[in-house]
Amino acid sequence: MARARRRRRKTKSRSVARIGGRAATGASAKRRPTARVTHKRAATGGGPASRQPAARTARPIQIALPRPSRAETLLLTLAKDLADAPLDGALRRIADAFTPGAELPREVFNAWIKARPEKTASLALSWAREQVRLSLEETIVRSLRGRPPLGLPPDTLAWLLLAACEAIAYEPPSAVADRVRTVLELSGHAAPGV
Repeated sequence: MARARRRRRKTKSRSVARIGGRAATGASAKRRPTARVTHKRAATGGGPASRQPAARTARPIQIALPRPSRAETLLLTLAKDLADAPLDGALRRIADAFTPGAELPREVFNAWIKARPEKTASLALSWAREQVRLSLEETIVRSLRGRPPLGLPPDTLAWLLLAACEAIAYEPPSAVADRVRTVLELSGHAAPGV
């Protein structure tokens, strides 16, 4: 059985060559390269002027930065407030910021919902929260005396305490004081008689 031949797709260069080859006959059928005419500026300036491309002007690149959300602003303000506070004061500030009636939990929740489809907004919100955790970690490192509580490194303890403070937003208002006391005990800095 004979194999079927594959058909090649015609390209413009082949079809042009075939048409040119059919029209010409004999020795003149060979294709000759066309001469390229270029104008060069003579060294003495007597020749034709060369064509120079128009000077390109560099357009300034405009970058549109999105405005920070209210949640980002609140988180960054909280991180700034924690910078010089003692650990028990810092934990109380975080717990107060995340009480059930406070503005921060509502703003963070709304910002997370809006930021889900937008990668830039989501990263900005995560970065702002991370600033709060880093500020808390620095406070823990400054206030450590001897062995860290629970045998945890400062970064893990900061993450745990921040998560516990954020969870206070979902507690009933009557349980907030007890949860704050628990957070202070976890940090190893519970004030006597609190």
